[in-house]
Amino acid sequence: MYAVIFRAHIRQLDEDYLEMARQLRQLALEKYGCTEFTSVSEGGQEIAISYWPELDNINRWKNNLLHLTAQQLGRDKWYRDYRVEVVELIREYRVAARD
Repeated sequence: MYAVIFRAHIRQLDEDYLEMARQLRQLALEKYGCTEFTSVSEGGQEIAISYWPELDNINRWKNNLLHLTAQQLGRDKWYRDYRVEVVELIREYRVAARD
């Protein structure tokens, strides 16, 4: 299992961004095998973490035409800067919710 960690300093997020983010999340989950995708924005920063079964899935999603367009818009319009880390998940554990 792999995780992609995207961290950015926001320049400006608009309606076009919200629609693009929705489409990319849907593509990742429905077409490219992403198993979970979470994103939050706060204090001028955005963090998104997605989980993938294989590196090939990540590479195919990264090179999708819509994703390439979003990357360019991110550089030109939405973000001051961003960083992407692809990491291999070594261990996972959970604590069950209690009522």
